[in-house]
Amino acid sequence: MIVLAPRTRKLVYAISFEILAIILSTFLLAMLNHGESSNSLPVAFMVSTIALIWNYAFNSCFELIETKLHIKKRTLAVRLTHSIFFELGLFLFTIPLYMWWYDVSLVKAISMEMAILVFFLIYTFIFTLLFDLLFQTNNPMIAAATGHE
Repeated sequence: MIVLAPRTRKLVYAISFEILAIILSTFLLAMLNHGESSNSLPVAFMVSTIALIWNYAFNSCFELIETKLHIKKRTLAVRLTHSIFFELGLFLFTIPLYMWWYDVSLVKAISMEMAILVFFLIYTFIFTLLFDLLFQTNNPMIAAATGHE
């Protein structure tokens, strides 16, 4: 087990998550479009970039709304709302990219995005589980939450 400071841990997590995500989604996009992975690498990189920018912008706005509405606790309803609107926004940004890059119909682009969403649901769960097993933090709150006390 490798122990990392919280800031370093977040940085290692984000970078390794995105690099592996780009590699894996390149192959998935190539399979979905029946094309070469070299044609899908730029799309995977663009989608990753869009996701990072959208994540920052969306979370900034969401936190502002939480402050304005005096929401002090992220209940299940708040977390579901956050997840649904984040994914909906990402969905709206990526569909036109798939249509343009792959020259596919709206229906095909939606089916591609749905496959990507399912992939990322599974990928995120597995990646985070393995990451928590490999990289411990010296932050007692995070360590307790991940069972690494």
